[in-house]
Amino acid sequence: MSSAASINTPSFDIEAIRKDFPILAETMPGGKKLTFLDSAASAQKPQAVIDAMANVYGHEYANIHRGVYYLSQIATDHFEAARRKVQGFLGAAHDREIIFTRNATEAINLVAASWGRANLKEGDQVILSEMEHHANIVPWQLLREQTGIELVVAPIDDDGALIWEEFENCFTDRTKLVAMTHVSNALGTVTPIADIIRTAHDHGTLVLVDGSQAVPHIDVDVVALDADFYVFTGHKLYGPSGIGVLYGKEALLEAMPPYQGGGEMIATVTFEKTTYAELPHKFEAGTPNIVGAIGLGAAIDYLATIDRAAANAHEQALLAYTNEQLAGLNSVRIYGTAPQKVGLVSFTIDGAHPHDVGTILDHEGIAVRAGHHCAQPVMDRFGVPATTRASFGLHSDYDDVDTLVSGIKLVQEIFG
Repeated sequence: MSSAASINTPSFDIEAIRKDFPILAETMPGGKKLTFLDSAASAQKPQAVIDAMANVYGHEYANIHRGVYYLSQIATDHFEAARRKVQGFLGAAHDREIIFTRNATEAINLVAASWGRANLKEGDQVILSEMEHHANIVPWQLLREQTGIELVVAPIDDDGALIWEEFENCFTDRTKLVAMTHVSNALGTVTPIADIIRTAHDHGTLVLVDGSQAVPHIDVDVVALDADFYVFTGHKLYGPSGIGVLYGKEALLEAMPPYQGGGEMIATVTFEKTTYAELPHKFEAGTPNIVGAIGLGAAIDYLATIDRAAANAHEQALLAYTNEQLAGLNSVRIYGTAPQKVGLVSFTIDGAHPHDVGTILDHEGIAVRAGHHCAQPVMDRFGVPATTRASFGLHSDYDDVDTLVSGIKLVQEIFG
């Protein structure tokens, strides 16, 4: 254990936090202790979330909204309570502004298909950044093929930060939307999202924010930000997979046509005409991920028990320690060195493909991500096919970093 491992962050008991995540007690093949450093891909689940979901399946499960019997009413109450928890978590004005989706990808596709088709025409422009996840690129490309809109890409610098002057120069009288990440999944860069929104609004342009990587690390208030749309996915927020969120300003959502048709999103149906349900149900066709939403609510409850400021201080100290340790290793190059970052480090090792790095680290019980991270334009920007990415969660500690560094040294020995 390094000397840094003894550092104590006030109000943040890392040992207590780690006990909340049962998977951390697992032993990997070969007898190695699990060192989980892939929270940016999908976070592990605290026992509170596991218990909440198991309780629904074991004791309170039924389909929601339509049943008059007890179990259906209980499940409906818990599902809608989860919506209100998300509302509070994001600081939204109304729970009807919270739409449950499968994930952030579906949420962005919903906006592109519904708002985009209704409001964008040939020649209109959507501004993206060079650091977007594929989920915030491909839906707009599909819309471009269908409508003839133009995509304008704001570049990033060698540190992985948005070049502000170039971003400002992207705006024209044809700019209708900025679709921008809050935190880069490949680099960890925190974008100046409040300034981005303010600048876009000054140009009469709406803003969609991909907050999937932001909400696990940053307190978000969509009203204070004045975001028009904000999306995130539950499985990165210590909740289950298969559940995501679209926040949209009520007036925008009211004006948007349904994204999918079927049960639940209707008021009346005849073969001649269908009328649609009010928000938020207009955008929630079919039986939703009932237990997933309740699990997401449990994850938000769990996060409410944690001092987020202390957790962030711990994460930033851990990030600084990681950068310091990796800087002392020859042949290791870090990608994404912007001043504002979350706990995520993307790197390459000279002579070793990231997939080989990931495989060797796996043999040591270390779980990292290796590849293009669904952000190929970022890889193209830095001239690499892939990176190895270590990303922190609430439970990450200095022992995790020390184990990672030892694993990297092993890679260097093998490929040296």
